[in-house]
Amino acid sequence: MLTSFITNLFETYMDLHFTYLEINPLVITEDRIYILDLASKIDQTAEFLCKSKWGDIEFPPPFGRDAFPEEAYIADLDSKSGASLKLTILNPKGRIWTMVAGGGASVIYSDTICDLGGASELANYGEYSGAPSEQQTYEYAKTILNLMTKEKNEEGKVLLIGGGIANFTNVAATFKGIVKALHEFSTKIIEHNITVYVRRAGPNYQEGLRIMREVGKSLNIPIHVFGPETHMTAIVGMALQKREIPVPSKPSMTTANFLLPNSSYDTSETVEQKNRSSSTSGETVSKQKEVGDFVSITKEDVKPLFNEKTKCIVWGMQNKAVQGMLDFDHVCSRNEPSVVAMIYPFTGDHKQKFYWGHREILIPCYKNMADAMKKHPDADVLINFASLRSAYESTMETLSYSQIRCIAIIAEGIPEQLTRRMIKLANQKNVVIIGPATVGALKPGCFKIGNTGGMLDNILMSKLYRPGSVAYVSRSGGMSNELNNIISRNSNGVYEGVAIGGDRYPGSTFLDHILRYENEPEVKMIVLLGEVGGTEEYKIIDGIKSKRITKPMVAWCIGTCAKMFTSEVQFGHAGSCANGDAEQATSKNAALKVAGAYVPNSFDDLGDVIKDVYEKLVEQNVIVPNAEPVPPTVPMDYDWARELGLIRKPASFMSSICDDRGQELLYAGMPITEVIKEEMGIGGVLSLLWFRKRLPKYATKYLEMCLMVTADHGPAVSGAHNTIVAARAGKDLVSSLASGLLTIGERFGGALDGAAKQFSEAYDAGLSPMDFVNKMRKEGKLIMGIGHRVKSVNNPDMRVILLKQFATENFPMTPLLNYALEVEKITTSKKPNLILNVDGAIGVSMVDLLRNSGCFTLEEATEFVEVGALNGIFVLGRSMGFIGHFLDQKRLKQGLYRVNYDDISYVLPDKI
Repeated sequence: MLTSFITNLFETYMDLHFTYLEINPLVITEDRIYILDLASKIDQTAEFLCKSKWGDIEFPPPFGRDAFPEEAYIADLDSKSGASLKLTILNPKGRIWTMVAGGGASVIYSDTICDLGGASELANYGEYSGAPSEQQTYEYAKTILNLMTKEKNEEGKVLLIGGGIANFTNVAATFKGIVKALHEFSTKIIEHNITVYVRRAGPNYQEGLRIMREVGKSLNIPIHVFGPETHMTAIVGMALQKREIPVPSKPSMTTANFLLPNSSYDTSETVEQKNRSSSTSGETVSKQKEVGDFVSITKEDVKPLFNEKTKCIVWGMQNKAVQGMLDFDHVCSRNEPSVVAMIYPFTGDHKQKFYWGHREILIPCYKNMADAMKKHPDADVLINFASLRSAYESTMETLSYSQIRCIAIIAEGIPEQLTRRMIKLANQKNVVIIGPATVGALKPGCFKIGNTGGMLDNILMSKLYRPGSVAYVSRSGGMSNELNNIISRNSNGVYEGVAIGGDRYPGSTFLDHILRYENEPEVKMIVLLGEVGGTEEYKIIDGIKSKRITKPMVAWCIGTCAKMFTSEVQFGHAGSCANGDAEQATSKNAALKVAGAYVPNSFDDLGDVIKDVYEKLVEQNVIVPNAEPVPPTVPMDYDWARELGLIRKPASFMSSICDDRGQELLYAGMPITEVIKEEMGIGGVLSLLWFRKRLPKYATKYLEMCLMVTADHGPAVSGAHNTIVAARAGKDLVSSLASGLLTIGERFGGALDGAAKQFSEAYDAGLSPMDFVNKMRKEGKLIMGIGHRVKSVNNPDMRVILLKQFATENFPMTPLLNYALEVEKITTSKKPNLILNVDGAIGVSMVDLLRNSGCFTLEEATEFVEVGALNGIFVLGRSMGFIGHFLDQKRLKQGLYRVNYDDISYVLPDKI
């Protein structure tokens, strides 16, 4: 019985994706088993697999309490967005508030605040990342500023707008949302004595920083702005008055450039200008032992993960990431592209166009993985951009091909059970997995995965086009760019960098990569950026103690702020959660220092420690200076250059009525939410889209009346007839509608503009109604808008009566309508069916509306008639009727129409 119970319990545990299950106590009687108490955890990322089995589950709130309204609001925004928006309020009365881009960066900022003595004043923890829109960033910033300005603090308050170096987020675009919020709260910011510190870098960061500087000056708000030349957390020391605020350097006048690195920032204070170097293989072991007990390794023993000939296949239609990889290849002077194929199962086999430097090339894209592997046997790396729902299947399929040595899994949130299965199979097949939940890895001068390293200007700035002597490994992909920046400014640069991923079970560990670095002669020192949670760092400590790891290592574990929380804290990554004292970042940092690693006092000092260790290696000739190579230039993409405002091009089209580019659709500048909220109706929408004005209520109602009276006039008219014939011939809706619309012209329905022109010209010329009729008769022209085939004085058209009645009762003036009615009296005296028809009534009354509503000048009113706006009323209205006839014929299942012989008079000649 107990065996069966345990077996079934384990099956349930696996089936429902539990991650923890404790039963204590368990009581067994002769015939039954009783569970008296149970504690369990389930893997929330498996919800898409187990939702129906789990039923409705309420997950406990973070930090052991219910969410504040502001937290709930941001959580709701996050659930509706592809970006990541997180907010936790720690101390509503706190003086120090943060708005940080990136999960890893947000932890580091909180750490540094606590390490520098600001724990009691830290007000919030959160992040915004994943390229949020301007509106989303505005809502996030507005929420933060609203919280900050609820209560005053005698010492004033501080807002830290920080972050690492973005991979692909347009910094200037996200800053626009923050600037909008700053404008909205400018008065309260001054009242509450709030000082803002900004440090950010990444795509278009120069423009973003310029915008922030200008808003500070224009609003008279103290805003201190810094870029990648300043250490990421330096603004924390400035805000806490632990560090002097430097005099700002002269900002770059361009938004972004792809020139050499020294044109992007001042390198006068960086180590590499003093000692531009690359490692050499001729140093002696005795020299190395002065810094670390190096083990002598020959090049034959080294098995690098990537080299300058590495070729890969990309799973997913990630054209931007692929182009970034090709640009990196080109700037590294590779002979051929690193991406040889793409896999995308949702389209057939085809080719995608990319740039190789200045030249365009084609890369094949396959529907099936088998075809890609068969046709590209030299590819040994697969970069998997599949979603969290597809990443497991595509990775398991990849592992069935022996040619693949390394798989990078980008997706975050893969169920842990599936991740462990992937890792187990990969270990059996000796395949290295980087990820899940990673940006990837990078080996300067050789190969990079996806978006690692950011855009090309950052790659050049961080000198990632050639190898340095420092290898690093981290969990956070977002922090990899920052590590590239820190290392390049304090040493001769990066040799290789890997972000193992933020999930609880990474495919490869810190130790796996550090042992590779240990066996690589070109690597002279190692940088480790660990995290709170897990025990991987203790394996490294064991390696240092056992002399398996002998090279100098600078190490820091982020998450030291976790000690200030009384409840279990889950930071940005699934693996960033301490389940015991040993998993705390402070414990790990202490243990690493005791083991012999170089551990800074805080992340704020990381660059200084790297610089100190590097300079010792240079003094001992472990690293010998070499000349800096000049990378080849790579053109900037046209779309990106246009987004940065570096170039301009004449537009092919111009539009003044609608704008769909922003957060909300605009009709003539009016947001669609306002259009709906104010119940403007179809007439109101027409007034915006056709006339670019918000017309008076009577005018929009009249437009709607015109649409209603012109909607249909039976199946006998030419337009309806054509629509019916096309529908019965089996044509689709659009074709049948077009068939009917093409009959509209001067003879049928298209007389509105003509009537408006003739009557208004005669009226403006001062002709009397009789003179106008005589003039048209002499010229042999028909009076447009006069006459009807069925209706007459004795059988009036009710549509015209309704239009006349509304116009005379609601329009300010109806001079042209009155003029047309006088003309009608003359024409009907000759023939009773020469009445003012619906086309004429609408035409002349619309001229009265345009001229006398006060919304248009005479020239504007005349232009609308000239361009055919009035005929548009009939076309739009009658389209409703034509569609009705199409649907009617389909509903009645009418067959193909053929004209009866009785309706055809054959008039062929008797003889030719």
